[in-house]
Amino acid sequence: MAGRNHLFVPGPTNTPHEILSAMHVPMEDHRSPIFPKLLSPILEDLKKVFRTETGQCFVFPATGTAGWEVAMTNCLNQGDKVLIYRFGQFGHLWAEASKKLGFDVEIHQVEWGKGIPLDHLQARLNEDKNREIKAILATHNETSTGVTSDILGVRKALDTASHPALLFVDGVSSIGSLDFRQDEWGVDASIAGSQKGFMLPAGLAILGFSQKALAAIDNSNFPRSFFSLKDMAASNKDGYTPYTPSTPMLYGLRKALELLLEEGMENVYARHHRLGEGVRRAVAAWGLQTCAQAGWDSDTVTAIVVPADKDARHVISTAYNKYNISLGAGLSEVAGKVFRIGHVGDMNDVSLLGAIAGVEMAMLDHGFDIKAGSGVAAAIEYYRSTAK
Repeated sequence: MAGRNHLFVPGPTNTPHEILSAMHVPMEDHRSPIFPKLLSPILEDLKKVFRTETGQCFVFPATGTAGWEVAMTNCLNQGDKVLIYRFGQFGHLWAEASKKLGFDVEIHQVEWGKGIPLDHLQARLNEDKNREIKAILATHNETSTGVTSDILGVRKALDTASHPALLFVDGVSSIGSLDFRQDEWGVDASIAGSQKGFMLPAGLAILGFSQKALAAIDNSNFPRSFFSLKDMAASNKDGYTPYTPSTPMLYGLRKALELLLEEGMENVYARHHRLGEGVRRAVAAWGLQTCAQAGWDSDTVTAIVVPADKDARHVISTAYNKYNISLGAGLSEVAGKVFRIGHVGDMNDVSLLGAIAGVEMAMLDHGFDIKAGSGVAAAIEYYRSTAK
């Protein structure tokens, strides 16, 4: 098929040419005297993206899923009770990973399309008189349903209850894209992945830890080796890593940080909100609904619910095979019920208009009751009226 594949999944995201070029480097000695000139500034600049002055950032040659394990096995003990709300596939996977690691996982089911219910959380924390809950596992942005939760609200619930539990946040599809403030929100462990807002290939788990979380390491009895924060911190202090890093990925991360900080994080947040709003207006023009209920919309991905007599998998297949567009599939409980348009990373107005047009064509091919061009027109008007 002529042309290129158009990637509109919520991760991996499109990688800018500048980052690809920065990664195209010969191999070098990661024990050389000059390697700290690469790594040390990266770790400092990551703090500007995580919005922390008091915390410490780390980079592991792994993925966001590994980031869950890094946070939990370094700061907690086997058998500790952790609380998590399950309102999407990635919250579900985090809960399952916690079970496998030997934690006492308290799962509360939430309707898919909503996020963390703060009233319920407040009540549960208030009744935990013996302080059995050692950590809250909060999914900031649930990619499978296009839902963003209020992390500051979670912190306020903990503070109101004077509860000492650690706050761990899965920010894989939010950090570097959505408003995120580790210090202001009192987050103890923040988990990101390279393949979303950082616009890199998958392969790096990028984390931020509060001083409270780092102090908890001394009281953790978990066996660990590759994921040891103590080992990583000891090497990072001198600008090195305890084992072989991916130097091309670090050069890519160096460039990604330059691009994000040059744009300015507030501008990054505003750009993602604007792009997401254009997609939401297209969905409304089609007469369809998003999986996210009112007030829960994500600015990095929109999950679109298809009519009961349609199968979202047909839309995804046609979009890919006929129009060379990659869309996100519905996962688990929403498989076949939704398809997803990612609007995260290296995107602009015209990028999203291409996604909306491709989706319209695929839906029309499957007999959706929509008017050709309606979603595109709605997005065009919004993007034109809000363009700088």
